[in-house]
Amino acid sequence: MKGIKGVVSKFYVGICLVFFYLPILVTMIFSFNSSKSLTHFSGFSMRWYGELMENTEIMKAVYVSVTVAILATLISTVLGTLTAIGLSRSKKVLKDAILNMNNIPILNPEIVTAIGLMILFTSLGIRKGYFTMLMAHIVFCTPYVITSVYPKVRNLDPNLANAAMDLGATPFQALTKVIIPMIKEGIFAGALLAFTMSFDDFVISYFVSGNGVKNISIIVYNMTKRINPTINALSTIVIVVIVGVMVFVNFLPKIQKKLLKVSKALKRAVAAGCVVILAFLLVCCGNLSMGGTRILKVYNAGEYIDLALVEQFEKEYQCTVIYETFESNEMMYTKLSSGETYDILIPSDYMIERLIKEEYLQPLDWDLIPNKKNLLPDVMNRSYDTGNRYSAPYFWGTVGILYDTAKVDEKDLEDGWELLCNPKYAGDIYMYDSERDSFMVALKALGYSMNTTDQKEIEAAYQWLIEQRETMDPIYAGDDVIDNMISGNKAMAVIYSGDACYIMSENPDMNYFTPSEGTNIWYDAMVLTRDCSNVELAHEFINFMLDEKSALANTQEVGYSSTVDSAFETMKNEDYKGVDAYVPDVENENNEIFGYQKPEIKQRYSELWTKVKAQ
Repeated sequence: MKGIKGVVSKFYVGICLVFFYLPILVTMIFSFNSSKSLTHFSGFSMRWYGELMENTEIMKAVYVSVTVAILATLISTVLGTLTAIGLSRSKKVLKDAILNMNNIPILNPEIVTAIGLMILFTSLGIRKGYFTMLMAHIVFCTPYVITSVYPKVRNLDPNLANAAMDLGATPFQALTKVIIPMIKEGIFAGALLAFTMSFDDFVISYFVSGNGVKNISIIVYNMTKRINPTINALSTIVIVVIVGVMVFVNFLPKIQKKLLKVSKALKRAVAAGCVVILAFLLVCCGNLSMGGTRILKVYNAGEYIDLALVEQFEKEYQCTVIYETFESNEMMYTKLSSGETYDILIPSDYMIERLIKEEYLQPLDWDLIPNKKNLLPDVMNRSYDTGNRYSAPYFWGTVGILYDTAKVDEKDLEDGWELLCNPKYAGDIYMYDSERDSFMVALKALGYSMNTTDQKEIEAAYQWLIEQRETMDPIYAGDDVIDNMISGNKAMAVIYSGDACYIMSENPDMNYFTPSEGTNIWYDAMVLTRDCSNVELAHEFINFMLDEKSALANTQEVGYSSTVDSAFETMKNEDYKGVDAYVPDVENENNEIFGYQKPEIKQRYSELWTKVKAQ
């Protein structure tokens, strides 16, 4: 009987280990994949490791992550240890109060801490960058060190320090030669926890960083917008380093026993070397955002530009471009409204309309943008910015249905948006995980305007989404839909035309259409903020991006429809020949542009979307 229980226990342990480590193993295997696919292994290759090493942005992010983690760990460990020792000598009332306060940052949601720190730095007028990220990491790491060290201090005999001083030790010697050696396990545990928390952090770092300073988490998050297997290569290297450190730590005691005693002189030399390295890191971190005399801050969506163009612009105009990315228009608005300053933004149409209404933008001087002549007539003078007083078109496209021609009957396309409710395809659909786009689909399917403010129509759209979720069991997906549709995992997906172009170029079985009931025809554009510090350079950047060669390189890299005539025609007739998704349907009168939503309407949509997702 005991033998059977042992086998069962080992079986469960094995299942747990597989559950924990199989995703890591898969990541490592696909880091050697010869193709871009994240689901199908095409052959062994070191391609992505080569691209990783050539990617200067990732290398800078690795430097930022490692140095911030080391510095934050050292400083928070010292602060946390001293605080824990001080608490052991404090009165009970003060001790309980501080310990309860210490628990707040640990229990507090990271997003709350992040926004609080962002507002604090902004209100104090501190320029966001390496220093603010380091300060934020020290703030949230220190409580974990205190939590790890304090139990060890509490278990010490309170008379140890006094006994040491009675025997002739100074207070500092009593601390370093008696107290700290007794609690070193707690200090070491706290330091490891602090390093892990700092190196792994994304949420707080995202909100408190700026001026082009990014850590690994931010870079990886931005890379997930589109298929980028260098993520796997980077993850594999991190995993190998961690395993190496764990092996070294476990074998260290055995190694120490075999080694001779280290002399005091050598110990001092090692300590001096550590101090020199620390000083070097501090000096280097101060130079992270230094560059040319002219600086331009650009804020764009993730993976939405050919970064080689940014480098080319810097060389050509002898300047430094601080390029940052956002997850969504709403995230961009949050940082902007909190006091963060940028020169150029690249938001979507509805957000541009909002920014104009709230006076965040300044008008363009089109005389400084001679490449305006290259723009397509179809992208100019749209409702979100009549006369293009504030915006220069960047990319444009539609939202439609991408479908697998091997699985979807062409006759069913006549159903338009109702195709997404056809029981034949139940459980075989990706819906875009977006409140705005999902309600657009429902409203258009019902024959309503996607900009409606009629409560009855909004409620009807909500019921349509509820019924669709109950009968069709769709999967609400984000950018991960790209690789899934390339792999043919579902029959169809609601998707942006630019992503559809890329998928269709990788999988010839895929096709794309926009229903006759109409859809969202969207425009992203470059705008100048009211706080733009270098207006002339900002106009030069916009003009550079509207150059025919720059526009072609940009659309080839990103895959979305160019607003520059020659680049648009080249892609339509060559690179994406036969890919209908690249050519937005401007003939359909039912197509609309999203307009500005009043706060009460937006709040209502948000409430209903929460209910849809909760089903």
